[in-house]
Amino acid sequence: MDSAKKRIRYSDHLQFRLRLREIDAKLPEKIYRFTDERYYDRATGLLIAVKKVRSKGKFRDIAVTYRETDKEALLITIHPLKQRQKENRLQTNRWRKI
Repeated sequence: MDSAKKRIRYSDHLQFRLRLREIDAKLPEKIYRFTDERYYDRATGLLIAVKKVRSKGKFRDIAVTYRETDKEALLITIHPLKQRQKENRLQTNRWRKI
């Protein structure tokens, strides 16, 4: 099942982060469903969706970490990527593009 049809659940941690960072509650699902890039994180075994979005007045890459099954995606956390963070994780082979 493709990401556009999967059931989405938010972890308690993600809900906390959305409130703490004052991020629109719809943004994690939007990033997951319409991501520009997907990665597998070799250190955690989790999946990462990255999308450039307007956040707090500027465009930046935002990462959503998630775990998925055939029918469901559990979105775990969200955070803006620091400059060069994505490139560093790719260069060290921590993240593998999927």
